[in-house]
Amino acid sequence: MRWLRYLYRVPMLLWHALVDLPLVLLLMLPPWGRLRLRGGESLEYRAIRAWQAGLMRVFGFRLRRSGAPLPGAVVFVANHVSWVDIVALHSQRMMGFVAKREIAGWPLVGWMAARGETIFHQRGSTESLEDVTGTMLARLRGGRAVGVFPEGRTRGGAEVGPFHARIFSAAVEAHVPVQPVALCYGEHCSAQTIVAFRGREGFGGNFLRLLGEPSRVADVRFLEPIPPGSEEGRRRIAELARERIVAAMR
Repeated sequence: MRWLRYLYRVPMLLWHALVDLPLVLLLMLPPWGRLRLRGGESLEYRAIRAWQAGLMRVFGFRLRRSGAPLPGAVVFVANHVSWVDIVALHSQRMMGFVAKREIAGWPLVGWMAARGETIFHQRGSTESLEDVTGTMLARLRGGRAVGVFPEGRTRGGAEVGPFHARIFSAAVEAHVPVQPVALCYGEHCSAQTIVAFRGREGFGGNFLRLLGEPSRVADVRFLEPIPPGSEEGRRRIAELARERIVAAMR
């Protein structure tokens, strides 16, 4: 069945990249890209979200959302399973992600991530982290949303790792809410380890493998937000966000 799925999904992927993507780029151009649609979202952002949702369908994911993303300036925090996480979240709410710099070089996904206002971070670099925090602050104070994966890396999908408190500094300083999001692949999160990177599997290997996987649900669960707190509370915010995500996945 895997090869049968490749037979129809590869043409779907090519169409999505060669036909749908140029249409999205046209819709993103000024002046119509700045047009406000019902709900206040720009046509540019709506087009990007629609393309990302389409990419999920190409890979056989049936998106299912519970809860609602907060509007305006907010920091969304989610468990990190795979590159699919960015696509799933972008399909629901426009946000500038904090992601490792290597993603910028990934075919298709990296390019669209950059167009989606991703903030690229060089792991292990204190200077890069300071730049990321500054960029996050500027966006939050400008009324825009930011998405982060506080675990810092993927962990094979079997567990949710500890959340690094430092990444919450921008939310505390900008005095904006933090909304946890649980990403769950398969019914009752049964496919977390399938969607995740396996061993030394790179982006290309994971991309091709998932393209041949059976169709499954992708739950995006927007949870109860954490209101703005004090600088001393950023560690507690990190702990509370993780607790809510783990509880939602159970």
